[in-house]
Amino acid sequence: MGLGRFPAILDTVPEHQNDRPALHRILPSPASPTTVRDASSVERTPHPHRPGIGLCMVSSLDGSVTLDGTSGGLGNPNDVEVLLTLRDLAEVVLVGAGTVSGEGYGPPRLPGKRIGVVTNSGEVDVDTELFRSGAGFVITAERTTVPDGIDVLRAGVERVDLALAVTRLHEHVPGVRYAQAEGGPTLNGSQLDHDLIDEIDMTLSHKQVRRDGPSLTIGATENDSRISLAHVLADYEGYEFT
Repeated sequence: MGLGRFPAILDTVPEHQNDRPALHRILPSPASPTTVRDASSVERTPHPHRPGIGLCMVSSLDGSVTLDGTSGGLGNPNDVEVLLTLRDLAEVVLVGAGTVSGEGYGPPRLPGKRIGVVTNSGEVDVDTELFRSGAGFVITAERTTVPDGIDVLRAGVERVDLALAVTRLHEHVPGVRYAQAEGGPTLNGSQLDHDLIDEIDMTLSHKQVRRDGPSLTIGATENDSRISLAHVLADYEGYEFT
């Protein structure tokens, strides 16, 4: 999921919507009306040497995370609210450079929020509002050349060492305790391989893509990694939020 997925919707979702019961909690029981803010505002304990990391994505019923090349077509206003609420709760967003470009990322709605753009190539467009605003910074390897004039976190020699990078996030985001990861699938796979994902916030759309679209992860090593189900929410359109 990316902020740029919803350029029109984002301007129409009022911040006070978090205070209105728009969802129904199915699990844990008893079932009852709830809000995204109430469901998401839980205690998150960081690791001793890195912040906790939550992965926020949307998927079609047949497993694709994009429709017509972006994820925006899969979601709805409640999905946008999930994305924005979780961003509000995090101190930093982690996202791949391809997703930033493809989804048209801009600066977050909250002043001071940072977005770390992960890239092995160093190819980022610094002439975008994301970087001009100072919200964006690059996470890359020591030997990667990046454009001048942007904030850079370096970890790894030839390629980004994600496990090392997240332990250094505090150098660019002081006091960071929780980070939101927003894809794409290749970055998701790498984070899972390095055991860096502590929480998955998945919206299940009622739509079907009916083609071979990218899935939640690309390139991840096969591993029967099990997590526990924290909650299931649903809305009137048939979307599920887990």
